[in-house]
Amino acid sequence: MHILIIHQAFASLDEPGGTRHYEYAQLLSTRGHRVTVIASPVSYITGAPLAPSGHSPHLRSKWGEPEGGRGKGIITILRASVYQAHHKSFMHRVFAFISFMASSFWLGLGVKNVDLVWGTSPPIFQGVTAWALARLKGAKFLFEVRDLWPQFAVAVGVLTNPVLIRASEWLERFLYRHADRVMVNSPGFREHVKVRGAKRVELIPNGADPSMFDPADEGMAFRQSHHLAGKFVALYAGAHGMSNDLDVVLEAAKMLQEVIITSDIQIVLLGDGKEKPRLQAQAAEMRLSNVTFVPSMPKSEMSVALAGADACIAILKPLEEYKTTYPNKVFDYMAAGRPVVLAIDGVIREVIESAGCGIFAEPGNPSALAEAIRKLASDKENANQMGLQGRAYLEEHFNRAAIGEKLLGLLEEVTE
Repeated sequence: MHILIIHQAFASLDEPGGTRHYEYAQLLSTRGHRVTVIASPVSYITGAPLAPSGHSPHLRSKWGEPEGGRGKGIITILRASVYQAHHKSFMHRVFAFISFMASSFWLGLGVKNVDLVWGTSPPIFQGVTAWALARLKGAKFLFEVRDLWPQFAVAVGVLTNPVLIRASEWLERFLYRHADRVMVNSPGFREHVKVRGAKRVELIPNGADPSMFDPADEGMAFRQSHHLAGKFVALYAGAHGMSNDLDVVLEAAKMLQEVIITSDIQIVLLGDGKEKPRLQAQAAEMRLSNVTFVPSMPKSEMSVALAGADACIAILKPLEEYKTTYPNKVFDYMAAGRPVVLAIDGVIREVIESAGCGIFAEPGNPSALAEAIRKLASDKENANQMGLQGRAYLEEHFNRAAIGEKLLGLLEEVTE
C-alpha cells in the first residue's frame, strides 16, 4: 500500500511540533507500506527552514523490523513551496494555507501509484488537495479532523466575515461527505462531523509513546540550564497563540509571587507562537520573576524538559467548543509521569479524572489555576503519585503503539 499524506505542519522527532504523523509513518513503513509526505519547507511553530525533500529512515528500534522482510523502511518527504508569513496575522495565515494547497496539489500530481491519500485538518484547505489528488489518482480519501475548523476559528474570534464563515462551513461539509472515511482524534468530535455529513467516522485518539519518557528522571540538566534548581516547576509546553489563554497563566503567576509561602514556585512557558513576544513584554511589565520563557524544542528533547518539571499545565480559552478536544500535550505530560494542572473542561477532563493524575482548574480563572499549582507544590508526594497514576493509565489506554495498530487496521480496511 502506498499512502500519500498531505500535512503542511508535518514534523519529525528532531523538529518542534506534534509528531503524531511522523510516528505513524514510521509504523506503516516498517510494515512494508510506502509513505510519501508532502509538507511545508518551514516550521509551522518557529518559521525556521526545515530539511529539504528526501528520505527519512524509520526508527527500527521503536517499531521493529518490517514483517516478512517487506519494505525498505523509508519515508519520502517532499517540500512544497509556501507563503512564509503565517505568524503575522490571520489573513497572512490564510494566504500561507492557500499557497500550500496549490503547491502541494501540483507536487502531488507527480507522486505515482497511490492507494490512499490522507488529508488532515486544520488547515482545512489541505483537505481539498487530498480530495482532489485522491479522485484524480483513483485512490481512497481519508480525511482526518484534529480540530474543528472553522468552528474553533469563529469561537476564538479570528474568523468573523459572514461570507468566509459560510464558505468555510460549506467546504467542511463537502469534505466530510466526500471522504471514504473520516478520522477524528477526540470522541468529542464524533457528533460534530456526523451531523455535517460524515458517513463513517473512526476514532484514532491522540496518545503518547511512553518509551520516550522516563518518570524517574529528575531533569537536572534542564533545571540547571534554566536556573530552576530548588524550585517547584510548573511547566507549560506548546503553542503561544490566541487559543492558549496564557495571559491567565501570567495572572496566576502574579498571585503566586505575591504570597511568601509560594516563593519557590517557578512557572516555565516553553514554546513559540504569535503571542509570545507580547506575553514576554507583559511578564516584564508585571515584574514576574517567577516566570521563565524557553524556546521551542524538538520532540526528541521534550523528555528532558518534562523531566525537569514537577507539574505540567494544559490550558485553553474558556470556550464551549474546546470541551471537545483531546490536547496532545496532556498525553505527553502523562507519559512523562507528571501531574497535570488542567484548565480545560470536557472530554479531556474525564481522562484526567479517570486516571487520577491531576487537578482541574476552572478555565479562564487565574485564582483557580494558582490554587491548583499551589496545592501540588504543597504536597509533592501526592503530586508524584498522581504523575505515576497518569503514566499507568496512559500505558493502558493511550499508548501510541496500540493506537498505531488500530490505525494500521483502519487503513488496510479502507484500501481493501
